[in-house]
Amino acid sequence: MAMTKVKKPHAALLASPGMGHLIPVLELGKRMVTHHDFLVTVFVVASDPASTSLLKSPTPNDDLGIIALPSVDISSLVDPKAPLVAKLLVLMRESLPSLRSSIAAMKCRPTALVVDLFGIDAFAIADEFGMLRYVFDTTTAWFLAVALHSSSIGKNVILEEHVKSQKPLKVPGCKSLRFEDTLESFLNIDRFDGSQFMGTEMTKTDGILINTWEDLESTTIKALRDNNFLGRVVKVPIYPVGPLIRKDGKQVLDKEVKIWLDKQPTESVIYVSFGSGGTLSAKQITELAWGLEQSKQRFIWVVRPPSENALGTYFTIGKNDGDGTPDYLPEGFFTRTKDIGLVIPMWAPQAQILSHPSVGGFLSHCGWNSTLESILNGVPMIAWPLYAEQKMNAALLTEEFGIAVRPKVSQTDKIVERDEIATMVKKIMVGDKEGHAMRTRIKELNSSAEKALSRGGSSYHSLSQIAKDCLQRLQA
Repeated sequence: MAMTKVKKPHAALLASPGMGHLIPVLELGKRMVTHHDFLVTVFVVASDPASTSLLKSPTPNDDLGIIALPSVDISSLVDPKAPLVAKLLVLMRESLPSLRSSIAAMKCRPTALVVDLFGIDAFAIADEFGMLRYVFDTTTAWFLAVALHSSSIGKNVILEEHVKSQKPLKVPGCKSLRFEDTLESFLNIDRFDGSQFMGTEMTKTDGILINTWEDLESTTIKALRDNNFLGRVVKVPIYPVGPLIRKDGKQVLDKEVKIWLDKQPTESVIYVSFGSGGTLSAKQITELAWGLEQSKQRFIWVVRPPSENALGTYFTIGKNDGDGTPDYLPEGFFTRTKDIGLVIPMWAPQAQILSHPSVGGFLSHCGWNSTLESILNGVPMIAWPLYAEQKMNAALLTEEFGIAVRPKVSQTDKIVERDEIATMVKKIMVGDKEGHAMRTRIKELNSSAEKALSRGGSSYHSLSQIAKDCLQRLQA
């Protein structure tokens, strides 16, 4: 008797370290299972306590499995001073034998392999097992456009015309990238070419998924598909599938935080947080404290000890039950702000705070997960980028989307002073004409995001097309 074929396509998803990659990959997996009838196995290369903790939370469906790949020691393989991108690539490469053996042992082999930008080396395993190959860009379409264009024009052009001359990088059909907002990997391009691992391999896949939606970045998405612009470089289907963000889930607000927020008027609180890995210098923390105090606006501030390296905690994220007034805040700060502010040490459940009706603003490092959470909760932002592609995100938020303000000086090179901080806070919280326009615009984006994800919406359609391709492969 002939064996009956498995009716559901099985997708393997590979997530590289860091919450910025893990959260959207997990959310993609959940959406594929609940809305598009996939079996999904998420393979995770976890290297920090926050990621490990997220993996322990229960999955919503038996059709979604999570496998943490064994940790690997790369200390002898990479220079400690190497750029983060280089470290992540080595870490992912060293995890491939574990991934291969896990896939080989599966009774129901995956039909497709979806990797984020750091997992492209895993496509050799997809080829071995006859799987479809997809890349998932967990950030913006503009980032993808810049990455693909830069790999097509080559390292020397970027080094001479963009980095050394500090001229904008022109991207066909898209917003140009100012030198002030450029990627960290471009600044290091003479010792490590981060574009080489992206460009060529991405254009040999069965498609590129992006954590954005058609209406948010319509011009860039059109350019990626148009042969007169970037289509001739891309050559494969582009699938905007976002916004994919974590839902409230099992995390709950601390009782003290909830009681405090419940007492505040609607949209009166600004939430201040620099993500799961960002830190500020001691001087900048002092100026931020004074700026919040001077603004006289209600605030919740997630504070971490100072570090001169903005990426200080990327690989060492965790909770901390700190107590009392830290010595890196101005003397008497807690006493003076006790009626309008709440300081939380180290970590807070961001999704729950942003969704609370009392929260009406977000001072953020502009990580793409945080940005999407802000949009989906209709909360305008102060853009304060620290590392990776965050300056690009800040440029989009302020210049293209019109939902944020940004300090006049570069936050990574200079100190943003208290007066400017107070002015920005008041602009989005008290609301002059510009502040009201931002609030209106972000609510429009919120509505368009929900439409994109709903049945018949553009992002729903993108995943339906991938499901169709996987079913065809399954039945071939």
